[in-house]
Amino acid sequence: MQLTSFTDYGLRALIYLATLPQGELASITKVTEVYGVSRNHMVKIINKLGQLGYVETVRGKNGGIRLGMPADQIVIGDVVRAIEPLQIVNCNEDFCHITAACRLKGVLFSARQAFLAELDQHTLAGLIDDNPPLRVLLDQPVA
Repeated sequence: MQLTSFTDYGLRALIYLATLPQGELASITKVTEVYGVSRNHMVKIINKLGQLGYVETVRGKNGGIRLGMPADQIVIGDVVRAIEPLQIVNCNEDFCHITAACRLKGVLFSARQAFLAELDQHTLAGLIDDNPPLRVLLDQPVA
């Protein structure tokens, strides 16, 4: 299974924000520089994460973005479920004429459940705690 770039960069943005000192604000521009992604794409991602409560946005001259909840409360599986289109294949009878007898959809459903169950075992805090090399890498923008 491959995550969309939207989900991929959404998780990366959360990782970056989780490494900041508590309460510190970052700019979307800084996040885009760190990962080398377009600002327009990141604005859409941050907007979605903000709607879901994972990111808090602060408007104004001294505004920015930060985590909307503690990193240890952000379960990776929940984030993926919220922003990733998880339909692996299209099993609509209008699209696939073997749907009524197909066993593949059950196998793929089980695989998706196993994938999400693994992600549910991890929080954002678990990805950054005791990870000094990550913090060093995040201080260096992508060239």
